[in-house]
Amino acid sequence: MAVPFLSGIAFRIIVFITATFALPYTEPPLIHDHPFVAIWNAPTDQCQKLDIPLDTAAFQAVTTPSALPGQFLTIFYEDRLGLYPKVDTIKRKLYSGGIPQNGNLTQHLAKAQTQIDHFISQDSSPGLAVIDWESWRPLWDQNWGSKRVYQKLSIAQALQMAPFVSSKKISKLAKSQFQHAGRHFMERTISLGVGERPSRRWGFYLFPDCFNYGWEKPGYTGKCSTQTQKQNNQMLWLWEHSTALFPSVYLHLNLRNSPRAALYVRNRVQEALRVAALPKRPYTVPIYVYSRPLYRDQTQKFQSLTDLVSTVGESAALGASGVVMWGGTRDYNNKAACQSLSEYLTSTFNPYIANVTAAAMLCSEVLCQKRGRCVRKNYDSSQYLHLNPTYFSILRAAKRYVAIGLPSAADLDAWAENFTCQCYAGWRCSPNLVHPTTIRLIWV
Repeated sequence: MAVPFLSGIAFRIIVFITATFALPYTEPPLIHDHPFVAIWNAPTDQCQKLDIPLDTAAFQAVTTPSALPGQFLTIFYEDRLGLYPKVDTIKRKLYSGGIPQNGNLTQHLAKAQTQIDHFISQDSSPGLAVIDWESWRPLWDQNWGSKRVYQKLSIAQALQMAPFVSSKKISKLAKSQFQHAGRHFMERTISLGVGERPSRRWGFYLFPDCFNYGWEKPGYTGKCSTQTQKQNNQMLWLWEHSTALFPSVYLHLNLRNSPRAALYVRNRVQEALRVAALPKRPYTVPIYVYSRPLYRDQTQKFQSLTDLVSTVGESAALGASGVVMWGGTRDYNNKAACQSLSEYLTSTFNPYIANVTAAAMLCSEVLCQKRGRCVRKNYDSSQYLHLNPTYFSILRAAKRYVAIGLPSAADLDAWAENFTCQCYAGWRCSPNLVHPTTIRLIWV
């Protein structure tokens, strides 16, 4: 059951003061009664061909990044949405003008329209639409490393237009032209998507970013720099047009089982929450955090249970609407990889994700009257939404996962002490704890 997008209602905003920030209203869950969801988004065709069973019953939606229409989550890569201007530095080739100021926005939008029509039907139910454009960033100063080619090409073009202008003014002109064109490409594209398929929640993958790397340095806190926050503030135009945010928390292998993994993830998700509250709206857009079962840039090692807590657990406790577990075509393309994934899902991932999903549902019920989701009072704490295994069992039944048990008074009091409520738009809620008296069955 989907909750419709609410509009035209005058909301009285009730602000709850927590240890670190005030919570505005937020959009109700797309999947009814699920404050936090898990979405599978990895290709498993090869595993199916090899007849290796994959238990994905703990996920509320099972999708693939492959080019298949009609999915709950549709991902639009650079070659799937219009005529995206970019540079292939390896092939030394320009596509659609190379830099955004050389792109043809009219032709781009026309092609994007046909592709949206192909992948998402007009009568589609609510879901997610993720635009994955990674070749350049819309802010000039964020195009470093391999992306610096966009600055160089922009400067070269500005020089052709004004050959006798000083180098300082040329750089300023190139920056202005690049940012203006880049903004228009992103702004007009997402506006097209939202306008054509309003039932979908639209956003750009990796936006907002935190750039909180450097975890190998002493005293790492994971916090986004003031400069990065200012740059994200400059992209208010993007947050105003987005109807969902999709930050990424892929873990590097050298963060395995490190307490710094939680700091890395926590601050990336928190920055997305901060950005979601910037536009003047009656409620904030949902945040779906991209993660991976595997550590990034390799296909062998799966996240440990400790690191699932640092990624999925952090996201749920901070108030994200869900997590997207992404995978690439090379992740599960042989028998050994498929068998490893099958064992990992059954032994580690499914029991944990079912626990977190059920805990988020139970906390919403006992603390927020099912009218909001539980969110940490202090974002920089290590409090999680977990069901205590002493009192709860996670079972698989009727092709679904179910949590069965009765929470202890101590566990519920701990939730009330460490979490508050972020109310859904159109509802009033307050952190008012109700102790259940009967065994609960929580179907995830």
